[in-house]
Amino acid sequence: MLDSLARDLEAVARLEAVPTILRTIRESTGLRYTLVARVLPDRWIACAVHDEIEFGLKAGGELDVTTTLCSEVRDTGRAIVIDHASHDPIYRTHHTPKMYGFESYIAVPIVRQNGEYFGTLCGLDPEPRKLTDGKTLAMLELFGQLISLQLEAEERYEGDHLELLDQREAAKLREEFIAVLGHDMRNPLGSISIGTELLSRKLTESNDLRTVDRIRSSTRRIGALVEDLLDLARGRLGGGIALDTADVEDLPVRLRHVVAEVQASHPSRKLELSIELNSSVRCDEKRIEQLLSNLIANAIEHGEPHSPVVVRVHGTERTFEIDVRNEGAIADEDIERLFQPYFRGKGGRRNGLGLGLYIVSEIARSHGGRVKVESVNGRTAFTFTMPR
Repeated sequence: MLDSLARDLEAVARLEAVPTILRTIRESTGLRYTLVARVLPDRWIACAVHDEIEFGLKAGGELDVTTTLCSEVRDTGRAIVIDHASHDPIYRTHHTPKMYGFESYIAVPIVRQNGEYFGTLCGLDPEPRKLTDGKTLAMLELFGQLISLQLEAEERYEGDHLELLDQREAAKLREEFIAVLGHDMRNPLGSISIGTELLSRKLTESNDLRTVDRIRSSTRRIGALVEDLLDLARGRLGGGIALDTADVEDLPVRLRHVVAEVQASHPSRKLELSIELNSSVRCDEKRIEQLLSNLIANAIEHGEPHSPVVVRVHGTERTFEIDVRNEGAIADEDIERLFQPYFRGKGGRRNGLGLGLYIVSEIARSHGGRVKVESVNGRTAFTFTMPR
């Protein structure tokens, strides 16, 4: 049992989306203590925590499960939402709010795809908050499903269940679930995004504006994760990423803009760009922009931090090519797995879901091209080539 719990804690700690999810819940609801908990019949363990009230319980900490509301969520399989505990007809005399000093609280179950109950996604605050608006519960339930999905992906990645599942059928079911989940998450994310824009126009206090900026940033990050999941589903289920192709005359301008955006996000890194392209390219310009952005982001994350990332774009009568180079080597055993979904090498900061290079390869394949990687003498080059 101890080994199983340790694996569960490590699995949640490896999920790149969890800290962003907890911050997004905090910024969206005002709940200053948010967490993912592993809940067993006789144990309650915090797996990941975002604490702005000095609650004192960190990841790995335990509570007596009988003193928590998570045991009720586990027993009933239903969420609990409390706006104001001391005024709530059910929970105003309950021992848990009094013991832990909270007025507002929400918890949704995290259930594995096989039906097994894992734990809860929770948030609480000493002050009352308006949580019973329907949208908040829907958002947390979607986040709970995303965590469940990623736990499954991590377990498959580590090979824990490969002997128990039919690999092809399990992969198909996973991608179908990703597609549905990603589509359904767009609506609440869109609502949050619109809400932050409206708030930013009305607020004048700098602290309030910074809070709105954090919400906007977290929403964009979650949105990017959702789009990556949808691209994964499109690539695995739809025979490749669909394209909207046209003869693009201003591709150099668009690609310079991509490099400028990445440079603005990483001002300490040096990016060198050269473009030799004197005619239009028939392509999906947005997907080519995405491909370049992913390749540069990969080079920044895994390359030597004090060396430049060199980008070269050029074309001939027959081919169009993007070449991204950086100082830093890739292990031979990793090269063959670079373009697999969820693969992340030993180096780097392990940002995102490990889908960036997989999406690059799918964009290349949909354009009738390919991506080649070479890592020799301490230097690495990714080269995308497609026919003109």
